[in-house]
Amino acid sequence: MTLTRSWRSSASNFFRIYIIAVPGETSVRQFVLVSMENKNLVWGYAAGIIICVFYFLISLFAKPLLSMGVSVDTMLSIRYLLAVVILGVWLLFRHETFRVNKAQFLRLCVLGILFALSSMLLFQSYNYIPAGLATTIVFLYPVLVALIMVFLKVYPTWQVWASIFMTFIGVVILSKPSGNVSLNLSGLLLAGGSALAYAMYLVVVNRSRRLRTVSSHILTFYALGIGSILFILHNAFSGGEFFGGVHGWFCWMNLVGLAVFPTLVSLLTLAMATRIIGATRTSVLGVFEPVTAIAVGTIFFGESLTLNIIVGVIITLIAVTFMIVTGKRS
Repeated sequence: MTLTRSWRSSASNFFRIYIIAVPGETSVRQFVLVSMENKNLVWGYAAGIIICVFYFLISLFAKPLLSMGVSVDTMLSIRYLLAVVILGVWLLFRHETFRVNKAQFLRLCVLGILFALSSMLLFQSYNYIPAGLATTIVFLYPVLVALIMVFLKVYPTWQVWASIFMTFIGVVILSKPSGNVSLNLSGLLLAGGSALAYAMYLVVVNRSRRLRTVSSHILTFYALGIGSILFILHNAFSGGEFFGGVHGWFCWMNLVGLAVFPTLVSLLTLAMATRIIGATRTSVLGVFEPVTAIAVGTIFFGESLTLNIIVGVIITLIAVTFMIVTGKRS
């Protein structure tokens, strides 16, 4: 009988265990590895929920900025620039290397472009269609992720497909606008493009072999860095002032909050969740985002809580709970 140490790497190597290895007997080892896998899944689902909780705190910081006259272009530019600077300083403090090879850098550039493109297209869609309709279209991205994974010959389980269907129904009910809605083709295409860009971002993080050796911290740093460059260039070419409307400590406090919580924390946990539980499941957990947005709006801004919102939230929570309880990683 020999004493061996088994080390299973998760997002941050959280679990270290020692097991007794008996020659000819593998059941103990298999049991321990399965237990560790389950613990990793718990961390993955927790990270997926954290993404949603923090991401839609965006309204908590963005609404005061908009009311103070800060433009959307300025807000996005400063938001991503602050996030990449804060993360870069933290990585330097930890003495982490920023070195990546050429193939990895190209893929990280693709990630940055996809994430920035998703945000840009979504904000542009608001100029043509109501925000509720745009939100509904963007939350097609779990379906798009699943379809892309099928194309890559990774087949989600029926439980995941059922959860996708239920969550979409829930989001449709959540985002149901009042009155007649004008279906502008440009707005529909922009919102659909935003959903597709975000779905592709999740798939690349999950499936790229070249990026598997890149830590979640470095991956997020490069994605934010490329994204911030694109936002700054877009702001410059659109004729906007970089610090237009930015003044006072309260304004900067909201900009820092916007950079840290719905940007930096969300992207770090997004990379972690996607690598542990897969792109499809992470995308389904994303339906918690409008739930968080509704909670923030109701608690902090006094927005009304209607029957369709309550029903939509209940359906969404049931769908996500069903997926977590019944499925394995896919």
